[in-house]
Amino acid sequence: MPAFYKEWLYKAKRSLTAMVITKPQPKALAFTGADSVKDLCRTISQFGVQKVLIVTDKPLVELGALDSTLASLTDNGVAHEIYDGVLPDPTQKVVDDGIAALKQAQCDAVMAFGGGSSIDAAKVIALAAANDCKAEDCLGLKQCKLPALPFFAVPTTAGTGSEATMIAVISDNETHEKNGVIDPALIPRATALDPLIMKGLPPHITAATGMDALTHAIEAYIGVWEMPETRYYSMSAIKLIFDNLPEAVANGDNLDAREAMAMASYYGGLAITNALVGYVHAVSHNLGAKYGVPHGLGNAMVLPHVLELMKGAAAEKMADIAIHAGLGDASEGHAVLADKLVAKVRELNATIGIPETTDVIQEGDIKDLVDAALQEGSGYPTPRYLERDECEALVRGLMAA
Repeated sequence: MPAFYKEWLYKAKRSLTAMVITKPQPKALAFTGADSVKDLCRTISQFGVQKVLIVTDKPLVELGALDSTLASLTDNGVAHEIYDGVLPDPTQKVVDDGIAALKQAQCDAVMAFGGGSSIDAAKVIALAAANDCKAEDCLGLKQCKLPALPFFAVPTTAGTGSEATMIAVISDNETHEKNGVIDPALIPRATALDPLIMKGLPPHITAATGMDALTHAIEAYIGVWEMPETRYYSMSAIKLIFDNLPEAVANGDNLDAREAMAMASYYGGLAITNALVGYVHAVSHNLGAKYGVPHGLGNAMVLPHVLELMKGAAAEKMADIAIHAGLGDASEGHAVLADKLVAKVRELNATIGIPETTDVIQEGDIKDLVDAALQEGSGYPTPRYLERDECEALVRGLMAA
Protein backbone atom coordinates (compact mmCIF):
# COMPACT_ATOMS: atom_id res chain seq x y z
CA MET A 1 0.00 0.00 0.00
CA PRO A 2 1.45 3.42 -0.94
CA ALA A 3 2.58 5.42 2.08
CA PHE A 4 0.32 8.41 1.33
CA TYR A 5 -2.76 6.18 1.03
CA LYS A 6 -1.84 4.32 4.20
CA GLU A 7 -1.61 7.63 6.06
CA TRP A 8 -4.94 8.83 4.64
CA LEU A 9 -6.68 5.59 5.61
CA TYR A 10 -5.20 5.81 9.08
CA LYS A 11 -6.45 9.36 9.62
CA ALA A 12 -9.89 8.57 8.19
CA LYS A 13 -10.36 5.61 10.51
CA ARG A 14 -9.28 7.65 13.52
CA SER A 15 -11.59 10.51 12.57
CA LEU A 16 -14.64 8.27 12.36
CA THR A 17 -13.94 6.78 15.77
CA ALA A 18 -13.24 10.22 17.22
CA MET A 19 -16.77 11.33 16.31
CA VAL A 20 -18.01 9.12 19.15
CA ILE A 21 -15.06 8.75 21.50
CA THR A 22 -14.04 12.38 21.96
CA LYS A 23 -17.50 13.70 22.81
CA PRO A 24 -18.04 14.56 26.49
CA GLN A 25 -19.07 11.41 28.33
CA PRO A 26 -20.80 10.80 31.66
CA LYS A 27 -18.60 9.88 34.62
CA ALA A 28 -19.19 7.28 37.28
CA LEU A 29 -19.97 8.68 40.71
CA ALA A 30 -16.90 7.62 42.71
CA PHE A 31 -17.01 6.85 46.43
CA THR A 32 -13.55 6.76 48.00
CA GLY A 33 -11.95 5.74 51.25
CA ALA A 34 -12.20 2.80 53.64
CA ASP A 35 -15.65 1.18 53.69
CA SER A 36 -16.80 3.28 50.72
CA VAL A 37 -18.47 0.13 49.38
CA LYS A 38 -21.16 0.77 52.00
CA ASP A 39 -21.88 4.15 50.41
CA LEU A 40 -22.17 2.44 47.05
CA CYS A 41 -24.66 -0.12 48.35
CA ARG A 42 -26.76 2.65 49.85
CA THR A 43 -26.74 4.42 46.49
CA ILE A 44 -27.78 1.25 44.66
CA SER A 45 -30.83 1.10 46.91
CA GLN A 46 -31.59 4.76 46.21
CA PHE A 47 -31.61 3.98 42.48
CA GLY A 48 -34.59 1.73 43.18
CA VAL A 49 -32.79 -1.53 42.39
CA GLN A 50 -34.66 -4.58 43.64
CA LYS A 51 -32.20 -7.37 42.84
CA VAL A 52 -28.63 -7.06 41.57
CA LEU A 53 -26.54 -9.64 39.74
CA ILE A 54 -23.03 -9.63 41.20
CA VAL A 55 -20.49 -10.57 38.54
CA THR A 56 -17.28 -11.93 40.03
CA ASP A 57 -14.96 -14.94 40.11
CA LYS A 58 -14.87 -18.06 42.26
CA PRO A 59 -11.64 -17.28 44.17
CA LEU A 60 -13.06 -14.01 45.49
CA VAL A 61 -16.24 -15.78 46.61
CA GLU A 62 -14.26 -18.56 48.30
CA LEU A 63 -12.02 -16.04 50.09
CA GLY A 64 -15.08 -14.30 51.51
CA ALA A 65 -14.11 -11.03 49.84
CA LEU A 66 -17.76 -10.25 49.04
CA ASP A 67 -19.14 -10.86 52.53
CA SER A 68 -19.24 -7.26 53.74
CA THR A 69 -20.67 -6.07 50.42
CA LEU A 70 -23.43 -8.69 50.49
CA ALA A 71 -24.28 -7.73 54.06
CA SER A 72 -24.46 -4.05 53.10
CA LEU A 73 -26.75 -4.78 50.17
CA THR A 74 -29.04 -6.76 52.47
CA ASP A 75 -29.01 -3.96 55.05
CA ASN A 76 -30.17 -1.59 52.32
CA GLY A 77 -32.98 -3.87 51.13
CA VAL A 78 -31.35 -4.99 47.88
CA ALA A 79 -31.52 -8.68 47.01
CA HIS A 80 -28.66 -10.28 45.11
CA GLU A 81 -27.63 -13.18 42.92
CA ILE A 82 -23.97 -14.15 42.44
CA TYR A 83 -22.55 -15.12 39.06
CA ASP A 84 -18.98 -16.28 39.70
CA GLY A 85 -18.15 -17.69 36.27
CA VAL A 86 -15.67 -14.98 35.25
CA LEU A 87 -12.21 -16.11 34.16
CA PRO A 88 -9.21 -13.96 33.13
CA ASP A 89 -9.76 -12.40 29.70
CA PRO A 90 -13.48 -13.33 29.68
CA THR A 91 -14.90 -14.87 26.53
CA GLN A 92 -18.22 -14.29 24.84
CA LYS A 93 -19.46 -17.51 26.46
CA VAL A 94 -18.65 -16.18 29.93
CA VAL A 95 -20.77 -13.12 29.16
CA ASP A 96 -23.61 -15.12 27.61
CA ASP A 97 -23.72 -17.41 30.66
CA GLY A 98 -23.93 -14.31 32.83
CA ILE A 99 -26.83 -12.96 30.78
CA ALA A 100 -28.65 -16.27 31.28
CA ALA A 101 -28.00 -16.11 35.04
CA LEU A 102 -29.36 -12.56 35.19
CA LYS A 103 -32.55 -13.48 33.35
CA GLN A 104 -33.12 -16.62 35.40
CA ALA A 105 -32.72 -14.70 38.67
CA GLN A 106 -34.80 -11.76 37.32
CA CYS A 107 -32.22 -9.16 38.29
CA ASP A 108 -32.77 -5.54 37.33
CA ALA A 109 -29.19 -4.30 37.79
CA VAL A 110 -25.58 -5.50 37.63
CA MET A 111 -22.64 -5.03 40.00
CA ALA A 112 -19.08 -5.98 39.09
CA PHE A 113 -16.90 -7.11 41.98
CA GLY A 114 -13.37 -7.91 40.89
CA GLY A 115 -10.60 -6.88 38.54
CA GLY A 116 -10.80 -5.77 34.95
CA SER A 117 -12.09 -9.11 33.71
CA SER A 118 -15.10 -9.08 36.03
CA ILE A 119 -15.84 -5.43 35.29
CA ASP A 120 -15.62 -5.91 31.52
CA ALA A 121 -17.82 -9.00 31.63
CA ALA A 122 -20.37 -7.22 33.83
CA LYS A 123 -20.52 -4.25 31.48
CA VAL A 124 -21.43 -6.37 28.49
CA ILE A 125 -23.87 -8.46 30.53
CA ALA A 126 -25.70 -5.26 31.52
CA LEU A 127 -25.72 -3.95 27.95
CA ALA A 128 -26.67 -7.18 26.21
CA ALA A 129 -29.39 -8.06 28.73
CA ALA A 130 -31.05 -4.68 28.22
CA ASN A 131 -30.97 -5.19 24.45
CA ASP A 132 -32.01 -8.87 24.58
CA CYS A 133 -28.97 -9.97 22.61
CA LYS A 134 -25.73 -11.92 22.99
CA ALA A 135 -22.19 -10.72 23.62
CA GLU A 136 -21.16 -10.98 19.97
CA ASP A 137 -23.96 -8.58 18.98
CA CYS A 138 -22.38 -5.85 21.14
CA LEU A 139 -18.88 -5.99 19.63
CA GLY A 140 -17.69 -2.79 18.02
CA LEU A 141 -18.70 0.84 18.29
CA LYS A 142 -22.21 1.57 19.67
CA GLN A 143 -23.90 -1.53 18.28
CA CYS A 144 -26.82 -1.50 20.75
CA LYS A 145 -29.83 0.83 20.66
CA LEU A 146 -30.96 0.67 24.29
CA PRO A 147 -28.97 1.80 27.35
CA ALA A 148 -27.54 -0.83 29.67
CA LEU A 149 -29.22 -1.97 32.85
CA PRO A 150 -28.10 0.04 35.89
CA PHE A 151 -24.48 -0.95 36.38
CA PHE A 152 -22.15 -0.48 39.36
CA ALA A 153 -18.52 -1.44 39.96
CA VAL A 154 -16.34 -2.43 42.89
CA PRO A 155 -12.77 -2.82 41.60
CA THR A 156 -10.55 -5.14 43.64
CA THR A 157 -7.39 -4.12 41.80
CA ALA A 158 -5.97 -0.68 41.02
CA GLY A 159 -5.03 -0.58 37.39
CA THR A 160 -7.51 -1.41 34.67
CA GLY A 161 -9.55 1.77 35.04
CA SER A 162 -12.51 -0.16 33.66
CA GLU A 163 -14.61 1.28 36.49
CA ALA A 164 -14.45 4.61 34.64
CA THR A 165 -14.47 3.73 30.94
CA MET A 166 -17.00 3.10 28.18
CA ILE A 167 -14.89 0.23 26.85
CA ALA A 168 -14.97 -3.50 27.55
CA VAL A 169 -12.67 -6.14 26.09
CA ILE A 170 -14.13 -9.60 25.40
CA SER A 171 -12.27 -12.58 23.91
CA ASP A 172 -13.41 -14.85 21.11
CA ASN A 173 -14.49 -18.28 22.36
CA GLU A 174 -12.18 -20.21 20.02
CA THR A 175 -9.29 -17.96 18.97
CA HIS A 176 -9.18 -15.87 22.17
CA GLU A 177 -8.71 -12.80 19.98
CA LYS A 178 -9.63 -9.74 22.01
CA ASN A 179 -12.48 -7.58 20.72
CA GLY A 180 -13.73 -4.27 22.04
CA VAL A 181 -17.21 -3.13 22.96
CA ILE A 182 -17.35 0.67 22.94
CA ASP A 183 -20.48 2.42 24.16
CA PRO A 184 -21.12 5.28 26.62
CA ALA A 185 -23.76 3.02 28.17
CA LEU A 186 -20.93 0.92 29.64
CA ILE A 187 -19.87 3.65 32.06
CA PRO A 188 -20.96 2.63 35.58
CA ARG A 189 -23.46 4.79 37.39
CA ALA A 190 -21.30 4.61 40.52
CA THR A 191 -18.16 2.90 41.77
CA ALA A 192 -16.47 2.31 45.14
CA LEU A 193 -12.70 2.81 45.33
CA ASP A 194 -12.31 1.05 48.65
CA PRO A 195 -8.71 0.45 49.79
CA LEU A 196 -9.83 -2.13 52.35
CA ILE A 197 -10.98 -4.39 49.51
CA MET A 198 -7.57 -4.03 47.81
CA LYS A 199 -5.55 -4.50 50.99
CA GLY A 200 -4.83 -8.20 50.47
CA LEU A 201 -3.78 -7.91 46.83
CA PRO A 202 -0.46 -9.80 46.29
CA PRO A 203 2.61 -7.66 45.48
CA HIS A 204 3.06 -8.99 41.93
CA ILE A 205 -0.55 -8.19 41.03
CA THR A 206 -0.30 -4.78 42.70
CA ALA A 207 2.79 -4.09 40.59
CA ALA A 208 1.35 -5.25 37.27
CA THR A 209 -2.01 -3.53 37.67
CA GLY A 210 -0.32 -0.33 38.82
CA MET A 211 1.78 -0.29 35.65
CA ASP A 212 -1.41 -0.87 33.67
CA ALA A 213 -2.76 2.37 35.13
CA LEU A 214 0.49 4.17 34.31
CA THR A 215 0.29 2.92 30.73
CA HIS A 216 -3.25 4.28 30.41
CA ALA A 217 -2.23 7.69 31.70
CA ILE A 218 0.86 8.00 29.51
CA GLU A 219 -0.69 6.68 26.30
CA ALA A 220 -3.73 8.93 26.73
CA TYR A 221 -1.50 11.97 27.23
CA ILE A 222 0.91 11.43 24.34
CA GLY A 223 -1.84 10.45 21.89
CA VAL A 224 -3.33 12.90 19.40
CA TRP A 225 -6.78 12.99 21.00
CA GLU A 226 -5.70 14.41 24.34
CA MET A 227 -7.55 17.50 25.52
CA PRO A 228 -7.50 19.66 28.68
CA GLU A 229 -9.60 17.18 30.65
CA THR A 230 -7.43 14.29 29.51
CA ARG A 231 -4.29 16.16 30.48
CA TYR A 232 -5.59 16.73 34.01
CA TYR A 233 -6.53 13.10 34.59
CA SER A 234 -3.37 11.73 32.98
CA MET A 235 -0.99 13.95 34.91
CA SER A 236 -2.82 13.29 38.18
CA ALA A 237 -2.61 9.54 37.66
CA ILE A 238 1.07 9.61 36.68
CA LYS A 239 2.10 11.59 39.76
CA LEU A 240 0.06 9.37 42.08
CA ILE A 241 1.61 6.23 40.60
CA PHE A 242 5.22 7.40 40.70
CA ASP A 243 4.71 8.50 44.31
CA ASN A 244 2.72 5.52 45.64
CA LEU A 245 3.16 2.34 43.60
CA PRO A 246 6.47 1.23 45.17
CA GLU A 247 4.97 1.64 48.65
CA ALA A 248 1.76 -0.18 47.70
CA VAL A 249 3.84 -3.10 46.39
CA ALA A 250 6.21 -3.20 49.38
CA ASN A 251 3.58 -2.55 52.07
CA GLY A 252 0.13 -3.65 51.00
CA ASP A 253 -1.35 -2.71 54.38
CA ASN A 254 -0.69 0.99 53.73
CA LEU A 255 -4.24 2.16 53.07
CA ASP A 256 -3.12 5.64 51.99
CA ALA A 257 -0.97 4.14 49.22
CA ARG A 258 -3.78 1.75 48.28
CA GLU A 259 -6.31 4.58 48.05
CA ALA A 260 -3.91 6.71 46.01
CA MET A 261 -3.45 3.84 43.54
CA ALA A 262 -7.21 3.32 43.35
CA MET A 263 -7.62 6.99 42.46
CA ALA A 264 -4.81 6.71 39.90
CA SER A 265 -6.56 3.78 38.26
CA TYR A 266 -9.83 5.73 38.13
CA TYR A 267 -8.12 8.81 36.68
CA GLY A 268 -6.34 6.65 34.11
CA GLY A 269 -9.68 5.19 33.08
CA LEU A 270 -11.18 8.66 32.69
CA ALA A 271 -8.21 9.66 30.54
CA ILE A 272 -8.52 6.78 28.07
CA THR A 273 -12.29 7.14 27.83
CA ASN A 274 -11.75 10.06 25.49
CA ALA A 275 -8.15 9.65 24.36
CA LEU A 276 -7.89 5.84 24.02
CA VAL A 277 -4.57 4.00 24.16
CA GLY A 278 -1.76 3.12 21.76
CA TYR A 279 0.81 0.58 20.66
CA VAL A 280 1.60 -0.62 24.18
CA HIS A 281 -1.90 -2.05 24.35
CA ALA A 282 -1.78 -3.26 20.76
CA VAL A 283 1.23 -5.44 21.53
CA SER A 284 0.13 -6.43 25.03
CA HIS A 285 -3.35 -7.49 23.92
CA ASN A 286 -1.84 -9.91 21.44
CA LEU A 287 0.64 -11.32 23.94
CA GLY A 288 -2.36 -12.00 26.15
CA ALA A 289 -4.42 -13.56 23.36
CA LYS A 290 -1.58 -15.80 22.16
CA TYR A 291 0.15 -16.78 25.39
CA GLY A 292 -2.08 -15.69 28.25
CA VAL A 293 0.34 -13.00 29.42
CA PRO A 294 -1.56 -10.98 32.07
CA HIS A 295 -2.56 -7.63 30.62
CA GLY A 296 -0.92 -5.43 33.23
CA LEU A 297 2.33 -7.38 33.07
CA GLY A 298 2.36 -7.18 29.29
CA ASN A 299 1.80 -3.42 29.38
CA ALA A 300 4.56 -2.98 31.94
CA MET A 301 7.11 -4.83 29.82
CA VAL A 302 6.12 -3.15 26.55
CA LEU A 303 5.76 0.45 27.82
CA PRO A 304 9.45 1.48 27.87
CA HIS A 305 10.00 0.01 24.38
CA VAL A 306 7.12 1.99 22.88
CA LEU A 307 8.19 5.17 24.63
CA GLU A 308 11.65 4.78 23.10
CA LEU A 309 10.04 4.54 19.65
CA MET A 310 7.76 7.54 20.27
CA LYS A 311 10.45 9.93 21.56
CA GLY A 312 10.69 11.73 18.23
CA ALA A 313 6.98 12.28 17.62
CA ALA A 314 6.00 12.78 21.26
CA ALA A 315 9.11 14.37 22.76
CA GLU A 316 7.33 17.53 23.90
CA LYS A 317 4.52 15.67 25.65
CA MET A 318 6.94 13.20 27.21
CA ALA A 319 8.94 16.18 28.45
CA ASP A 320 5.76 17.64 29.99
CA ILE A 321 5.25 14.40 31.90
CA ALA A 322 8.85 14.36 33.10
CA ILE A 323 8.59 17.93 34.39
CA HIS A 324 5.27 17.26 36.13
CA ALA A 325 6.73 14.14 37.77
CA GLY A 326 9.71 16.11 39.06
CA LEU A 327 12.27 14.38 36.86
CA GLY A 328 13.78 17.61 35.51
CA ASP A 329 13.00 21.14 34.35
CA ALA A 330 12.26 22.79 31.03
CA SER A 331 15.80 24.11 30.60
CA GLU A 332 17.02 20.59 29.86
CA GLY A 333 15.12 20.36 26.58
CA HIS A 334 12.54 17.93 25.26
CA ALA A 335 14.92 15.17 24.19
CA VAL A 336 16.73 14.95 27.52
CA LEU A 337 13.48 15.00 29.48
CA ALA A 338 11.92 12.32 27.24
CA ASP A 339 14.96 10.14 27.96
CA LYS A 340 14.49 10.75 31.67
CA LEU A 341 10.88 9.60 31.46
CA VAL A 342 11.87 6.35 29.75
CA ALA A 343 14.58 5.81 32.36
CA LYS A 344 12.07 6.44 35.17
CA VAL A 345 9.66 3.84 33.78
CA ARG A 346 12.47 1.29 33.52
CA GLU A 347 13.59 2.12 37.07
CA LEU A 348 10.04 1.74 38.40
CA ASN A 349 9.66 -1.63 36.68
CA ALA A 350 12.88 -2.84 38.27
CA THR A 351 11.91 -1.55 41.71
CA ILE A 352 8.57 -3.39 41.76
CA GLY A 353 9.86 -6.61 40.20
CA ILE A 354 8.57 -6.41 36.63
CA PRO A 355 10.71 -8.61 34.34
CA GLU A 356 12.21 -7.11 31.20
CA THR A 357 11.62 -10.21 29.07
CA THR A 358 9.46 -13.31 28.83
CA ASP A 359 10.21 -16.84 27.65
CA VAL A 360 6.76 -17.48 26.14
CA ILE A 361 7.28 -15.78 22.77
CA GLN A 362 8.10 -18.26 20.01
CA GLU A 363 10.10 -17.37 16.90
CA GLY A 364 7.47 -18.87 14.63
CA ASP A 365 4.77 -16.62 16.09
CA ILE A 366 6.52 -13.29 15.58
CA LYS A 367 5.07 -12.52 12.15
CA ASP A 368 1.50 -13.09 13.30
CA LEU A 369 2.06 -11.12 16.51
CA VAL A 370 3.47 -8.17 14.57
CA ASP A 371 0.65 -8.30 12.00
CA ALA A 372 -2.00 -8.29 14.72
CA ALA A 373 -0.33 -5.54 16.75
CA LEU A 374 0.07 -3.27 13.72
CA GLN A 375 -3.53 -3.87 12.69
CA GLU A 376 -4.84 -3.02 16.15
CA GLY A 377 -2.50 -0.08 16.57
CA SER A 378 -3.68 1.47 13.32
CA GLY A 379 -7.01 2.23 14.98
CA TYR A 380 -5.52 4.07 17.94
CA PRO A 381 -4.70 7.82 18.04
CA THR A 382 -0.97 7.24 18.46
CA PRO A 383 1.65 9.97 17.90
CA ARG A 384 2.81 8.15 14.76
CA TYR A 385 2.69 4.84 12.93
CA LEU A 386 5.09 2.08 13.82
CA GLU A 387 6.78 0.43 10.87
CA ARG A 388 6.93 -3.34 10.61
CA ASP A 389 10.65 -3.56 11.34
CA GLU A 390 10.21 -1.38 14.44
CA CYS A 391 7.37 -3.52 15.78
CA GLU A 392 9.27 -6.72 15.08
CA ALA A 393 12.34 -5.38 16.89
CA LEU A 394 10.10 -4.46 19.82
CA VAL A 395 8.67 -7.98 20.06
CA ARG A 396 12.12 -9.54 19.77
CA GLY A 397 13.33 -7.24 22.53
CA LEU A 398 10.80 -8.89 24.86
CA MET A 399 12.16 -12.40 24.20
CA ALA A 400 14.31 -13.99 26.87
CA ALA A 401 17.84 -14.78 25.66
